[in-house]
Amino acid sequence: MSSVICNKIKVSIFGESHGQVIGCVIDGLPAGVKLDLESIYKDMARRAPGKDKTSTPRLEKDIPNIISGVIDNVTTGAPLTMVIENTNVKSGDYSNLMTVPRPSHSDYPAFVKYEGHNDIRGGGHFSGRLTAPLVFAGAIAKQLLREKGIKIGAHIKRIGSVNDEFFDMNNIEEKLLEELTSKPFSTISNEAEEKMREEIEKYRMDLDSIGGEIECAVIGVPARNWWKYV
Repeated sequence: MSSVICNKIKVSIFGESHGQVIGCVIDGLPAGVKLDLESIYKDMARRAPGKDKTSTPRLEKDIPNIISGVIDNVTTGAPLTMVIENTNVKSGDYSNLMTVPRPSHSDYPAFVKYEGHNDIRGGGHFSGRLTAPLVFAGAIAKQLLREKGIKIGAHIKRIGSVNDEFFDMNNIEEKLLEELTSKPFSTISNEAEEKMREEIEKYRMDLDSIGGEIECAVIGVPARNWWKYV
């Protein structure tokens, strides 16, 4: 697994779940872009765990600290570097992972790939904790795309056997995408959200987990030269 993704604008994530910090470097951002930090903080807050029983109980404020590439909320053209301090770490909770790796997790593949030198605490570099800098980078990408009239939204399509309504591929409205982006638990149907939460709780009480699917939609992408945005 490489920590560097994308092509035109490259994103590199760094850090471990129980290290001092996690963060990202975004290289290739154009200079002179005024960042809407309030919008970025809202996306970070939506991702932050510990709000209800459907997410990890680990509490982290996830306050992004931009240390380069931005002056007065405007990009300079230099690589943008952001760090988030880890404060709630209980490394002892993971002391048995070297001998009892978790199923459906990266514990064993990482052990094999890095010959046992991987950081096992909380999953290390492969922890869900590393989604925080990805959300930060994604929030900036959404702002750049919005300036070009491109809007993105997603919802939880399925949890276990519980399905939400699907997007109408012939008529995806911008208003719906905005509503989904503002929800802490993004479903089109409120009834589906309630049933999904019940499904998650059922597995949680059995000390188990359940997977699902996400449906994402993008509108406003031009028919010509779309690859310029990749």
